[in-house]
Amino acid sequence: MVRKSRKTHALWALPLLVPGLAMAGEVTLTGEGSVHYEPDSARLTFTASAEHELPSKATEQVASMMAQWREGISEYISQLKDYADASVNLYKRALPMKTREDEPEKRAIASQTVSFTITDLALLNPILQQAQALGLNYNLGPHQFFHSQETRMEREALALALADAKSRCEFVAQQMNQSCGDVVTLNVNGGHRPMPMMMSAEARGADTVSSVGEREINASVNATFELD
Repeated sequence: MVRKSRKTHALWALPLLVPGLAMAGEVTLTGEGSVHYEPDSARLTFTASAEHELPSKATEQVASMMAQWREGISEYISQLKDYADASVNLYKRALPMKTREDEPEKRAIASQTVSFTITDLALLNPILQQAQALGLNYNLGPHQFFHSQETRMEREALALALADAKSRCEFVAQQMNQSCGDVVTLNVNGGHRPMPMMMSAEARGADTVSSVGEREINASVNATFELD
């Protein structure tokens, strides 16, 4: 009876010696997958602004800049998606006073914002050059670039992660002279897109963009399989 008890105890302890085993007949492991790509689209925003003592003059200057902008990008306008430039803002700011006795001087500032999406990055540099020529303000960073098929790529990364989990299960089962069976539990982690290293243009007079850079979509799953 003592020997039988010890034998039973040894059998129950066996799964604890094998990494990834949750209990006898099951294995829990992680699968990972990744897809590399380069963005093919960008969301862009530019701002025309002018400052003058008279609000009407500031507004006129901005209107002139916008007219030149529309003329300059006329050959590309049909390729710009979700184009909008109707938002005009006008406000006043007080200039710093030299002495406390001075009367506060105010200036009118007018601004108008342009926003749109391009799905052909070949348009990027010609548009940036036009904005720079007119003195439009803009910031260009990695977060503004994306791929039009990112949803499909996320699914591809997830499919690779699932296949990796299945492959690892089959390897573990083979080492134990068993086979990988049904999925008991499955947890899917969200995708992750690291920001790439890229050349960027910022504000006025910056260089054009020569490279956007490669990105990666990662997916991982935690799965528990039966061992048959």
